[in-house]
Amino acid sequence: MESTGATPLREARRTTPAARGRTAPRRFPAPAWLDGPMTSCHLVVGAAGLLLAIGLVMVFSASAIEAALDDQPAWVPGVKQVLLACVGLVLCYVAVRTPVGFVRRWAPLALVGAVLLLLVVLVPGIGKQLNGSRQWIDLGFTDFQPSELAKLVYALWGAHILAVRDRYLTLRAMVVPLLPVFAVLSLLLYLEPDFGAIMSLGLVLIGLLWGAGLPLRFFAWGTAGAAIGIVVMIQAAPYRMARITAFLDPFADPSDGGFQAIRGFYALATGGLWGVGLGNSAMKWNLLPHAESDYIFAIIGEELGFLGCLVVVTLYGVLAYAGFRIARRSADRFVQLACVAITVWLIGQAAMNMGYVVGVLPVTGVQLPLISAGGTSLVLTLLIVGLLIRFARCEPEAIEHQRGRDRSRLARLLLPVPAHAVDPLRPRRRRPEPAPERPARRPEV
Repeated sequence: MESTGATPLREARRTTPAARGRTAPRRFPAPAWLDGPMTSCHLVVGAAGLLLAIGLVMVFSASAIEAALDDQPAWVPGVKQVLLACVGLVLCYVAVRTPVGFVRRWAPLALVGAVLLLLVVLVPGIGKQLNGSRQWIDLGFTDFQPSELAKLVYALWGAHILAVRDRYLTLRAMVVPLLPVFAVLSLLLYLEPDFGAIMSLGLVLIGLLWGAGLPLRFFAWGTAGAAIGIVVMIQAAPYRMARITAFLDPFADPSDGGFQAIRGFYALATGGLWGVGLGNSAMKWNLLPHAESDYIFAIIGEELGFLGCLVVVTLYGVLAYAGFRIARRSADRFVQLACVAITVWLIGQAAMNMGYVVGVLPVTGVQLPLISAGGTSLVLTLLIVGLLIRFARCEPEAIEHQRGRDRSRLARLLLPVPAHAVDPLRPRRRRPEPAPERPARRPEV
């Protein structure tokens, strides 16, 4: 049995440059606020909050014209997105209050529920079919997409399994529980069909295996196997081959296969450096399909220009840094693995979306997290942000910081979980009782 070796998240022994007989290189000191105990939490809240604000504004801008052309009030799609964001913020708050042990305890049962939902959505009459895919369940006020829940549950369940087996983790113990479940979920997603969800689920698997310490050579073999599987799926469905052909040369079929990609290029080229101004996009006049969801990054480039796109990319970079920072600083193995898997999934999906908008990747139909219009995707992404905030508060420095200061009423309302709830086996710290006062001795006469 082959051992996995050291993981990228375990602390390695370090020797000082003086002990090695060399002079320490001169480095610029890091900002003091970056080493704060609550920095990870602040980075997640700031980056995710700004991305959500940009998304709400751009959904209002990108969907108003199309709604008006469909004889609807122009504000309806934007208000719907705001209401879904409010639901997501409520779940984000619940996730911040939820203990980590509760998440681990219910992750296996949640995985079984996600598999059942993926089976239910395939039943005609229950699953809603749109554009040849049966991926949604109509709830009346919105459409629920079980594949989004399946990706989150798979990340938490996989982190729990790997954390339990961490002390005796071998190659077989690492791969066997994850790959069969991944194959089952991918098969159910293939029957919908939802190729983009399979790619996102693959990002979760990569994050789990990388965080667990799988050697890089196995990633190379897995990449080769994934390439073979992609070729087989492309050969099985002609429309997937059309997407690949449109990606390689979209101008070969500008009226059909390459129509959306070319319109996205025009939107980005029109924006230039500064953009044409918020609300002044020409492509959202029913010229660019799915402008408020799949191709909202093109509308950002047209209205806000290259600088607006750069701000969005920078915010995703900050979110990635915060996620990996939480994983590196946390002492809980489950938190480490879950943070790596969630961060790889979110940032990888954002890279896939922006990649096919700018023409460096084939169109997969995945949405831009926290920005694209969508019900289930937005709500569950905000739930994931809440989990990242909860994990950030599990850092040892953050725990000590919360124990060592008196929180205000607003802080108790927003962060009501006591510090001792992070580790239920750790006793609650009590303040030392003051010593009893001795009675004063009477002076002798």
